[in-house]
Amino acid sequence: MQVVSRQPNEAAPARIQPLAVLPVFLDLTGKRAVVAGGSDGAAWKAELLAAAGARVEVYALTADLSEEMRRIVGRESAIILLERTWRPADLSGAAVALADAGDDREAAAFEAASRAAGAACNVIDKRAFCHFQFGSIVNRSPVVVGVSTAGAAPILGQAIRRRIETLLPPALAKWAALARDLRDRVAETLAPGARRRAFWEKLVDRAFGPAPTVVSEAELREAVMLGSAGEPRGHVTFVGAGPGDGELLTLKAVRALQAADVILFDDLVSDEVLELARREAQRILVGKRAGRPSCKQDEINEMMVSLAKAGRRVVRLKSGDPMIFGRAGEEIEALVREEIGYDVVPGITAGLAMASALGVSLTHRDSAKSVRFVTGHSRRGGLPEDMDWRAIADPSATTIFYMGGRTAGEIASRLIAHGMPGSTPVVVAADIGRAGQQIRTGCLSVLMDVPSEPAGSKPVLIGIGNVFGPHAKKCVVAHQGTSRSAA
Repeated sequence: MQVVSRQPNEAAPARIQPLAVLPVFLDLTGKRAVVAGGSDGAAWKAELLAAAGARVEVYALTADLSEEMRRIVGRESAIILLERTWRPADLSGAAVALADAGDDREAAAFEAASRAAGAACNVIDKRAFCHFQFGSIVNRSPVVVGVSTAGAAPILGQAIRRRIETLLPPALAKWAALARDLRDRVAETLAPGARRRAFWEKLVDRAFGPAPTVVSEAELREAVMLGSAGEPRGHVTFVGAGPGDGELLTLKAVRALQAADVILFDDLVSDEVLELARREAQRILVGKRAGRPSCKQDEINEMMVSLAKAGRRVVRLKSGDPMIFGRAGEEIEALVREEIGYDVVPGITAGLAMASALGVSLTHRDSAKSVRFVTGHSRRGGLPEDMDWRAIADPSATTIFYMGGRTAGEIASRLIAHGMPGSTPVVVAADIGRAGQQIRTGCLSVLMDVPSEPAGSKPVLIGIGNVFGPHAKKCVVAHQGTSRSAA
């Protein structure tokens, strides 16, 4: 056996790195808390203490009460107002004492009285007189998450709290309450070891699953108890990845990515969005792009079904919105045939992202009465043969062509042939919502001269309609003269 020795002055390696503060959770149920002061800050802290189960006594003169303090004193039965200034004797028997002190002298007196009474003290915005600090809170009670920066950067603490909020579904509170209520029953029916651990792991999986919302406590209990036996059943969540900017994802989309076992993602999904997924999740590219090797639709369907039947939580991640030109309908049909559960999380479709990037209302009442999303290619690669071009040429509508790079010239020719003026404003965009975003403006007659999109390039989005007029004025002027170059 090898013996490792240290020199007398050599320090042992620390098991825990230094902490700025020690996170501690106080049980204040039925305990007394004292609040000195009637400001907005004191009102917020009083409400927080009452929410934690404390009986709160507020000491303040009526003339010093803020509107917020008046509101909570009148509403919260656990908050009692004593219309006078505090005295040291008032702190006797209190578990927590809080003050909004006017100066350091008053703060020091309050801290000394708190210490003498054995109460934990907090003086608002005067850290030197505090025994503890209030952090930012994520409330999924009985799950409570506290975030502290030890007073160094409160705004940073709030930003961290917002990030955590996105990962914890609101229904987590019910799952945690269920776990608390079932603990004794599980201990009685399942012996310590693999079976009991498997039960709790299954409950956690359901709590963080793709559809954690519950209907009733009875349904929840039955679902979990029955789910502790038998083979696991998978689930598929269709998630809209938006145009590329990860910050445009919904909170529900981020939670689904964090709960996934497997992610089947399209070629257009950005790395930024994939970075928000659970690290352990398997990522499989199933993109379909013209002009390059890609998965066939029936292969994707079979993969989804196979993974779900194996009990995996599958996220089908699609660029934009999964229900707009994403062939989600065919994939849902495959799941329904196999009786596999699914849900859909919408995303921001590229047409709306383009409008936001331009600052254009697609339904500006002075320019458009409707919006159309139209496919720019058929299964065979060209324009669909059964399109109603006369209806699409309606000048009172805004039309967005998806995947229209290869057919841009033909789109313009057909619209002009069906009566749409060649001066109609046009926007051509690629990589919307990404660092390499490109937006060009022009008019319909110039679009006729756009060459076909080269194989392997990014899909092109084409917006046509008078709402784009302010962005294509130069082109319209040029069209009326001798030149026909895009702005």
